[in-house]
Amino acid sequence: MERASNTEPAIDVHGLRKSFGGRVVVDNFAIRVERGQIFGFLGPNGSGKTTTIRMLCGLLTPDAGEGRCLGFDLRTQAALIKREVGYMTQRFSLYEDLSIQENLDFVARVYAMPDRVRAVDAALERLGLAQRRDQLAGALSGGWKQRLALAACLLHNPQLLLLDEPTAGVDPKARRDFWDQIHTLASEGLTVLASTHYMDEAERCHQLAYIAYGHLLAQGTAQEIVRASGLDTWAVSGPELNGVAERLRAQPGVSTVVPFGATLHVSGPSADALTHAIATERARNDLHWTHIEASLEDVFVKLMDDATDNYA
Repeated sequence: MERASNTEPAIDVHGLRKSFGGRVVVDNFAIRVERGQIFGFLGPNGSGKTTTIRMLCGLLTPDAGEGRCLGFDLRTQAALIKREVGYMTQRFSLYEDLSIQENLDFVARVYAMPDRVRAVDAALERLGLAQRRDQLAGALSGGWKQRLALAACLLHNPQLLLLDEPTAGVDPKARRDFWDQIHTLASEGLTVLASTHYMDEAERCHQLAYIAYGHLLAQGTAQEIVRASGLDTWAVSGPELNGVAERLRAQPGVSTVVPFGATLHVSGPSADALTHAIATERARNDLHWTHIEASLEDVFVKLMDDATDNYA
């Protein structure tokens, strides 16, 4: 079986649509992902991120649309796609009463790997698990379970790694170590699709897509998405910010007011309208105002507020 050439996109799909029980979960979705890219999916719960990922890796058949993944047709060659994909969910699929090494050996048997002892040893070394090989998976912390799950996903040398909120419930250091490993893998040619709710993780992706209630609302680099949003944003600090936020939310020209620690980010689509809307509060001597660039989180809060819930 031939693998996709290095010049062919890892994923190139358009018009994807999927419904469950008469409700459209994904509608007219299209992306193109180059090999070696880390492509991030963002959006609220129930937005269609997981359904999209499952269509891309051959686990679900689209109701409409077409395209190719890893050089294979999304509709007619789903079985071949699945053989080339590693899929890691937020609920790690581990046997807790087996050791780290036994878990990896089991996965190697599932893939019928011809030299599974060598493959397991290599995975243990690469993910820093060798010294813990005999430890039961059930006794591992969240970060170590995450590392084991990643080792299991990579054992069969996939071309595409799908990460469905893989760092949920993992401490910040483990999350950083995990993403360092993902960037190393991408630099070696592995393509990664990752869904996440963390903005710091989103900013580590080469490209992003924001999906809300089945629709693709924004796509590009983090910087491109922020620029394309056209949001004008001010940061304000001082006393009684809850009252300030309540008054500003009632002003025309203000689209979002979001607390960030001891400050508020106040955003709107028109710089002139926003300047007028905050004029009264800016005149107060006890508040400090700074004109800032909108953050990725500012943009996504605005996109979420504007999206129409397809359950409604």
